Amino acid sequence: MKIEANGISLNCRLNGPEGAPWLMLSNSLATNLSMWDQQVAVLATDYRVVRYDQRGHGASEATSGNYNFDMLADDAAGLMTALGIDQCHFLGLSMGGMTAMGLGLNHPDRVKSLTICNSRADVTPDFKGLFDKRVAIALDQGMEPLVESTVARWFTKELRAAAPAFLDDVREMVRTTPPVGYAGCARAVQSLNYMSRLSAIDKPVLFIAGAQDIATPAEGMRAMQAAIAGSEYVELNPASHLSNLEQPDAFTAAVQKFLAAQN
Repeated sequence: MKIEANGISLNCRLNGPEGAPWLMLSNSLATNLSMWDQQVAVLATDYRVVRYDQRGHGASEATSGNYNFDMLADDAAGLMTALGIDQCHFLGLSMGGMTAMGLGLNHPDRVKSLTICNSRADVTPDFKGLFDKRVAIALDQGMEPLVESTVARWFTKELRAAAPAFLDDVREMVRTTPPVGYAGCARAVQSLNYMSRLSAIDKPVLFIAGAQDIATPAEGMRAMQAAIAGSEYVELNPASHLSNLEQPDAFTAAVQKFLAAQN
């Protein structure tokens, strides 16, 4: 369903029993809320799950211009307000994890816990530069030329060789991402600068990393975990960037264990 929040239309979906603790799921760059299907099938037993398409993705509104993570965190907080959610557990992967950090820093009263997956808290010049070419391609040619290179970054070689059927669904998510929305969110990634502030997050935090993730390496996530007192860390192996799809059972089990300790 479409909800007006923070001045835009956001697409979201609700699952799970009313009255259960709220769990909000935030998607990665060039995906949509369907990336969470396998997690929702399990987690909606015990949680009222709201998943949404981030600004410029899926069926949410793609506004023009550059975005930043303060804006994307405001989107999440605005959606919570529109749905009548005072507080939630918040789980995000990659761009969604960056949004989780923004929410924890800028709207701490709205958060019960944060699960930050396959993410990073700042960017190097080399990493930042990678997105200039991708944005140019997306705006000039559409998303199709980015599909195969994106899938290659997101999954281990072994999984790609096995060619599970869900990879075609992933390709379709990338292919159908609005180029303007992709560009806006890519610019947000390029401006990411939360590392120096991470220690201010005082909520329970779980980090989930993929041992083979080249986009958001496990080493960087261990440094993020070290910056937040009392936070937890799980490393999935083998797993690359979309660890929730490559290792769905282990990923979901780690989330369940963490959330159960917070309720």
